[in-house]
Amino acid sequence: MGTAVRFMPLCGVLSEDPLCYLLQVDNFSILLDCGWNDSFDPVLLENVKSHISDIDAVLLSHPDTSHLGALPYLMGKLGLAAPVYATLPVAKLGHLYMYDHVLSRQAVSDFDTFDLDDVDFAFNSMETIKYAENRVLSGKGAGITISAHAAGHLVGGTLWKISKDGEDIIYAVDYNHRKERHLNGTVLLNFVRPAVLITDAYNALSVQTPQKQRDQEFLEAVQGTLRTGGSVLVPVDTAGRVLEVLLCLEHYWGSNRAYQGFPVALLTSVSYNVVDFAKSSLEWMAENIGKHFERARANAFDLRHTTLCHSLEDLAALAHGPKVVLASMGSLETGFSRLLLEEWTEQPGNLIIFPERGQPSSLARFLQQVPTPPRVSLTLSEKIPLEGEELEKHRQEQALLQKQKLEEETRAREQLGAVKAEEEERVAELEAAQDAGPSGASLQVAAEPGGGPVPPVPAESAKRKVFIDGFELPPGAVHPMFPDAEEPKEWDEYGEVIDPDEYRQKEDDPMDLGRNLAEAQGGRAAAPEPEAVPEEDPMLIDDRPSKVVTKQVELDVRCKVRYVDMEGRPDGRSMKNIIEHVAPIKTILVHGTREATENLRRFCESKSGASVHTPDVNQWVDVSSAVGAYRVKLTEEMMSGVTFRKMGDYEVGWVDSQVGPPETQEQTTEYGAVEKSQLLPLLPLRGGDAPGHKAVLVGEVKLSDFRQVLASAGVPARFADGALHCGKHVVVRKVAQQQQLVIEGALSEDYYKVRDLLYSQFYIV
Repeated sequence: MGTAVRFMPLCGVLSEDPLCYLLQVDNFSILLDCGWNDSFDPVLLENVKSHISDIDAVLLSHPDTSHLGALPYLMGKLGLAAPVYATLPVAKLGHLYMYDHVLSRQAVSDFDTFDLDDVDFAFNSMETIKYAENRVLSGKGAGITISAHAAGHLVGGTLWKISKDGEDIIYAVDYNHRKERHLNGTVLLNFVRPAVLITDAYNALSVQTPQKQRDQEFLEAVQGTLRTGGSVLVPVDTAGRVLEVLLCLEHYWGSNRAYQGFPVALLTSVSYNVVDFAKSSLEWMAENIGKHFERARANAFDLRHTTLCHSLEDLAALAHGPKVVLASMGSLETGFSRLLLEEWTEQPGNLIIFPERGQPSSLARFLQQVPTPPRVSLTLSEKIPLEGEELEKHRQEQALLQKQKLEEETRAREQLGAVKAEEEERVAELEAAQDAGPSGASLQVAAEPGGGPVPPVPAESAKRKVFIDGFELPPGAVHPMFPDAEEPKEWDEYGEVIDPDEYRQKEDDPMDLGRNLAEAQGGRAAAPEPEAVPEEDPMLIDDRPSKVVTKQVELDVRCKVRYVDMEGRPDGRSMKNIIEHVAPIKTILVHGTREATENLRRFCESKSGASVHTPDVNQWVDVSSAVGAYRVKLTEEMMSGVTFRKMGDYEVGWVDSQVGPPETQEQTTEYGAVEKSQLLPLLPLRGGDAPGHKAVLVGEVKLSDFRQVLASAGVPARFADGALHCGKHVVVRKVAQQQQLVIEGALSEDYYKVRDLLYSQFYIV
């Protein structure tokens, strides 16, 4: 039987809501992303709550809020206990994202939806995985293999491949096929004919100008504002696309000395940690960044023209006058960008430039309307220390609560002491009755308080067995005995085995957020002496009594507002070309407006005729394969006649065989259970030699790579009209539907030379 595959969106379909989907492979349930938006409204997670107990594993694709924002809440508040898999950058940068969210809100409000402990609990227990690493699941997920592959867009961004019984399910959302300053493009094009492709329609209707043109548009808007005496506010995310924007500004400031007098600041609660992690994660970034570091020992994230700030006081310490400030959050729902908005919006010379589209219904999306709204209503909150009568009243209330707590603890101790005394008295009575009771007499003992007496039992039975609160006296025992399990110790020929980790000194961790946030003032300061480190970091926990004051302000939008696409996503045309190349057997479209989803659905159906699904929220879709998969056994008799050919690290061969009677195989699982499965043995064909077959070309060749092969062989080649023109009269083109390369041209010396070179790129079986 084939693998049963079902898919249900919990959020993020036919809209731009956060991404969260449930995938069932046989009886194993996988949660694909668990995003939230910056409002952190628990109502958005109602569908997820009802499936918490069903989730067996969680796969995260990107570190931003839209892909993993709900993880601390699900694990810390709702009890999600399934293992969570992600690449190392997704785990570390996602940790920073959620720290920034909590710190930004707790600084101005009584935010308690989740806290820093929930964030630490969620991300410290995460299982990290490398690109192209095959992780074989066990237990309930036995037979399923998951692997992560580069998606682009964000550092550590992941395409997930879930495989079972030879069928591949590809989860590819928010990928980017273009190479950028800090990231390589996606490897999605390497997957051809998967059983199921789950992909997004977010940009299906967009038309983009070249990336260099968009970068130039961004820089021209910034420099034009600075030259006229205005400042620039760039609302950015915490640890995602902000890295590309930083490199863009750093490169421009480094090559234009005229602008080096204008300060550039990165203002987030965790800016130091983000940049520090980026410096140590070059292997996850573009090849040119790693090569430049190896060649010149220069790290692209040694920011020479950007000041890292963690508070408005740090920002105020910069030189007065025009400046560029990259501030979180990009949605303007909270964070330093929202605080700066009140001050900068009403100044005509300033510029607010968005490198990404704001989340739906957010303040950023409201300001990105065309034309820009003339006024904006803004709710601002602030935490201020209590003073005077309010402080005295708060202290009295706390003292009263403390007194009540002490009284409750005293009553509890008194009750516990009375219970213990009563139990000791009962035990003494039982022992006395056992020692002094005559033969044949009966023994009667008191039961638990309020329970009535225990029925009489013969004295000889009392000598052999007495029950006291559920414990049984073994024969010959005088007093109740309790188990005392001693942990066994390992010994070798040298003595007791010692664990070196118990004696190893803990090293400094660059991701130790509690320490680094305090150190980060003014750059990378030296670590304080151990005795000088407070038990509670004052930057993280403020115990001073305070209250939240909220005010409503109406702002006239006098500054310029612009949006320049620096999101790192493909446009509609590129998305369609990629899907056509991958040519999945079944496609599921998610995360896009109804118009964008419908547009991409029509394209997929018109090009391939394959099954395309656009499910709604809470709607199950069955995408099981119609082709049955069987387990086969390759017998030695059949394999002795197979000729293998070398193909990279593997050997491939053609098999002609017949199926024999099924055999039963027993296998013991890790839990001790015995599973039975049937194998179909493959036997040599009856009647002698196997019939011949047409030659099969194994492998895949890209036209761009083949052009380099032709150039090295002295054959001129150029691209024109979507094909590769070789020599004078030979054309090599790719037929997308059949995934084949076709040679066209007159029979000539060039034709045979090109054909031989093309055949040499394949393995012939």
